[in-house]
Amino acid sequence: MDYQDVDAAVAEMLRVLGPQSAEDWTVLAGSLEWTCWQTAAHIGHDLLAYAGQLAAQPASAYLPIDLNVRPTASPAEVLQAVTACGGLLSSALATANPTLRAWHWGPCDPEGFAAMGVAETLLHTYDITRALSVDWLPPAPLSAAVLNRLFPAAPPGDPTQVLLWCTGRGELVGLPRQTSWRWEAARSD
Repeated sequence: MDYQDVDAAVAEMLRVLGPQSAEDWTVLAGSLEWTCWQTAAHIGHDLLAYAGQLAAQPASAYLPIDLNVRPTASPAEVLQAVTACGGLLSSALATANPTLRAWHWGPCDPEGFAAMGVAETLLHTYDITRALSVDWLPPAPLSAAVLNRLFPAAPPGDPTQVLLWCTGRGELVGLPRQTSWRWEAARSD
């Protein structure tokens, strides 16, 4: 995965959520304990954090920075902030050497940061669409790429449904619902 995948995920988020920016974003997003507004701000936070990790290449921790979205920001303004953070991650990925490693619970390569950025964007867009009654699912090609990079032990099946199952957001026939999960972004090489 690379910067083009991050760009595609952010563009999809804007396509789906942009027309919903006049709705009530104070409702809880899906099964999360965050509102839609907070969930969107969280997407921006993670995209910025991943960009920072790639730029600074720390070996043992996350940088001591956080994204602070003004509480008075409208949903449309929050989406602009997420777009900016997505652009920063995309730029960092476009210039990163593939051999670069930066900390995410171990050494993580640029492809891993791209996959995490796509996953955060798609999954939390899904959470927000559930709350706003928007009929939307993450695109299958991006879901498949995220599964391939972050969930190598994922069961076979429709990639979107499997991604939702892997992250506790859906059910798969014959398998118990996930109540805890984590992805594998760090590489041992």
